[in-house]
Formats: sequence, structure tokens, C-alpha cells
Amino acid sequence: MIVLFPQPKLLTDPFLQLPTENSVRVVWFTEFPGSRHFVSYGENIQQKVAAKTTKLSRTREDKNSRVGEQTSDGTVYQKPTQREIWRHEAEVTNLTPGVRVPYQVSSITNQGGTVKSEVFSLAAKPQAGTPLKILLTSDHQLKPLTAANLQKVVETIDNIDAVFLAGDLINIPDRASEWFDDNRGGAFFPLLQGRGNYQLEKNGVVTTYKGGSLIQNVPLFPAIGNHEVMGKFSTEVGLNEQFNNPYPRQAAEKIYQQNQQTINPENKPEFQTEWIKNNTFNSDTYTEIFTLPNENKNYYSVTFGDIRLVSLYITNIWRNPGLNQNIRGKYRERDQDFNQPENWGYGQHIFEPIKKGSEQYQWLQQELNSAEFKQAKYKIVMFHHPPHSLGDNILPAYTDPVQIIDRDEAGNIQMIRYEYPKSDDYIIRDVMPLLEQANVQFVYYGHSHLWNRFVSESGIHFLESSNVGNTYGAYLEDKRRFIPPGFQIKNYSAVGDPNNLEPVIPNLRPILSENGQPLPYIASNDVTAFSIFDTATGTVSSYYFDTRKPDSEVVKFDEFVLKP
Repeated sequence: MIVLFPQPKLLTDPFLQLPTENSVRVVWFTEFPGSRHFVSYGENIQQKVAAKTTKLSRTREDKNSRVGEQTSDGTVYQKPTQREIWRHEAEVTNLTPGVRVPYQVSSITNQGGTVKSEVFSLAAKPQAGTPLKILLTSDHQLKPLTAANLQKVVETIDNIDAVFLAGDLINIPDRASEWFDDNRGGAFFPLLQGRGNYQLEKNGVVTTYKGGSLIQNVPLFPAIGNHEVMGKFSTEVGLNEQFNNPYPRQAAEKIYQQNQQTINPENKPEFQTEWIKNNTFNSDTYTEIFTLPNENKNYYSVTFGDIRLVSLYITNIWRNPGLNQNIRGKYRERDQDFNQPENWGYGQHIFEPIKKGSEQYQWLQQELNSAEFKQAKYKIVMFHHPPHSLGDNILPAYTDPVQIIDRDEAGNIQMIRYEYPKSDDYIIRDVMPLLEQANVQFVYYGHSHLWNRFVSESGIHFLESSNVGNTYGAYLEDKRRFIPPGFQIKNYSAVGDPNNLEPVIPNLRPILSENGQPLPYIASNDVTAFSIFDTATGTVSSYYFDTRKPDSEVVKFDEFVLKP
């Protein structure tokens, strides 16, 4: 009897990271450690460079994964189960700017078999003056329209040179299949590599979209979003629950200090560090997958052609706005947790400080004063949380939650609630003055799953181009955001941009409302949008595609120019 074993394969095509003046990193993944991994490149693909292999430490599957044979909850994985995945990275050097070079990756199994990719091309970082086209995208999250969106990018725009992605790449960062092989066909890497297989049904018609072959040939520059951050670690609780259960470091450190003799009787520093991480939040899978320019930090800056890109870590945990007694939300704690501080959610708390005086703020000050930044033709800042938006996720203000505990005359807790003073919004109060002083032309972000843009009095352009999947709506006129009754109303805006900019109506072919008026946004579960920055002209162009009409043309609906 002959037993046939499945042939080993690459888990992803290779993708490009961290280009320099004469080099670029090539990264790919396998589900086997292998004995050797390398990149072949150059004329006739004769030159070789070995890859460094590391193992992802926290990738898992669970009852909610859609991977392999599991097409409904818990049929294969009943609880979080480690999934062994290896990352391979090789640095191709001695490149000449402006010259593209063919390459191919190979992985040798422990049994001696060889698995190869197709042949793609790579290049060093482009020099100043090189005309470039940059895809601006965000909030992929395996959403229904993402595959169609990326497929239309490559069908519409020739020769994309880089991808700027403003956060929320996936939903649950430790769920491996969301990155690599969700069996519904919409995982992160397949869609950015044109290997997806997502079936979208509109009006009874099913269309299969594969995404776009992009990052095999051009570098990806991400910003971290809230969906790249995991909460408290567990081997029993589902990954969704872990993701939704981050805990502030300061509160965890207080618990640790109170219980140090029980938790860590030998007082080992490495055990303390691990305990704090496992009982708060972490971005380990995100930082292990990508090669970020600022090592060990989720904020960085890079020069790419005429662009100086500054990517910041501006995101917080999203919590439910509801006021039900059983909701651990952005505005209140659950009744059952009133006397159990270890179970509090602490509202919509921020992951990495950006307020004045913080480490990231000081880093940003230094970056904005650097020669590389000042000399750049185009100064772009990218982060996840919106400074200006018609969407829902801009509320409440981006600041540390102020905890208010209401007690009765006997001292019993009646309510634990959270306020977010608008005057303390760190993006508006602290970050924006720095960007204005530094003559930043363009701020790009996501989070609310729509398209809208704004221009400040000082001339900074703001763009939220994140309508690649589903939308959470735009709030104008009769559509109002939820504001908790009894809260300080001046801190919360039910309609419009809470930070007082008027949305710009698209200047080419805006979508019209039911009464024929041009809309200053796209917030649709049928129409998806993407944006392209062309450095040759300084033009940011936005396009939409109506998935209800699979054979329809992509429409350029808005355009504006960044002035050097």
C-alpha cells in the first residue's frame, strides 16, 4: 500500500520589506522548519543569499477559525491551539537604485525536497526624483469587499511602487489563518498577492475575486491598528475573547506589586516582564511578521523616493458604546465587576502614549526636526485613529479615560463610568501642532471604514480611505452617533467631524444622495474605494467600484494635489 503525503508548500509568496539605497528584505513563511531557505536573484537567478529563520511565537487557531476542514465553530479546534509557522527573511544587497532584479525564493525541507516560488522582481529604495505610485489602503480585516478592492487596484493602476497600509490588517492578530489561509478565501497575504479566492454575492450573482499581486514586487509599509493588538493571553479562552480583553499596563503592574510573592517568588525580571505582557496586551505576532524600520517599536520613519513617511502608533482598544449592565464598554463597567477591579476594562484605553512628553512624542519631535524629514518633497504622516472623520470610531476623544465611580451613602458602588474630555484629545492637542509646524502636507488614516477627506486652515490634507470592506456609516444630518445620556454633551459630537472641519465634497464624480445631492463621503457595503498617490504630480486620486455591477468601470471620483 502506498501512502501519499501532501507535498510541502510555501505558506505565502514572498513579500518585500525595508528597502535601503542598495538592498531590500525578502520575507516568506512555511509550516515546516526546513534545513535551508534562500533567495536566488540577478541575471539568470544565479546569485544566492541565505535566509534567517525564526518561529512565530503566538500564532494559533481556535473554535472560530475558518481553516482547513473547519468550516463551522469548533469542529477541529475546540480551544486555542498553537500553529507552528516559520518566517524566513533574506537581505538582497548590492542593488542599483532604479534597476529591477528578478528573484525567487526556495525552501529545502528536512527530507531534502525543494519548494520554490514563482519568479518576481525586487528593487532598492527609489532615489529622490523617481516618479512613484503609492497605494493608500487600510482596514482589510477579511471584509467582504477587500478582495474586489485590491483586484480593481491592479486592473486600474499600472506599476504600483509601494503599499501604505494604515492599520487593521486582520481581525484577530494571533489567529494564523487570518494572515495566511482562511478557507473563505480572504486572508491578508493571499489578497495582497493575488492568490485569494473570495466569492462575493450581490443581487444573486456570485463573483470570485482574487485580490491583487502587489507585495511580491513592491514593499509594504504598515501602521499598527487596534486589530494588531491582542489582549490578555490564555490557553483556554477563545482568541476573540482574548483580543477583546486588553488591560492597562499600569493597572496590571499594581496587581503584580501587590501579589509579587505569589506570582514571582524568586523575583525573576524576565518572568515579571512576561507576566505583565500576558496580563495586559501585546503586538507580538504583528512585530514578528513584519520588519519595521524602528526596531522594537511600532512607530517609525522612512524615506521612499520623494516621500518621507512617518508611521505612528496611534490606536486604542475599541469597546462597545452600549450602556447595558452586562457590557464592559467604552463608557461603563459591567455591574458584576464593580467590586472586582481585576475584571475592569478601564474604558477605551490607549495602547502607546503619544501625549506631550511621552517617549513616542519625543521621538516624533526629533523626527520632524531631522534633515531627512525637512528635505523631503512630500511629508506624509500615517496612523490608524482618525483626527477628523464623519465616522463613528472617532468618538470619544482620543485621550485617557477619566474614571468616575458613583457611590451611595453607604459607600457601595452604583456605577463606574468613563468620560473623555475633548480638550485633552492627544491627536488634536499635542500631535497636530507638531505636524503643522513641520509643514506636513498629508495625514492618512483609517478605522471608521469609509472614505472622507478634509483640509485644515493651515493647508494639511486629511484622508480616511478605508472603505474596503463593510462600513459603519457616516454621521451627517439625520444620522446621529450614540452619545450616553447624562454625559457632558460638549465633549461629544452626534454629527459631523467632532474636531470642527467640514468634509470636502469629491471634486470629480461624487456619489449622489437619494435626493440627488453630492455626498462628501463613501460609506457603503456595496461600493468600495481606494486611493493612489502619484509623486510625479503630487496628486492623490481616489477611485470607487460598485460591486453590484461586476462588469462596471472603476470611477475616479476625487483628486487633490499636495504642494511641495
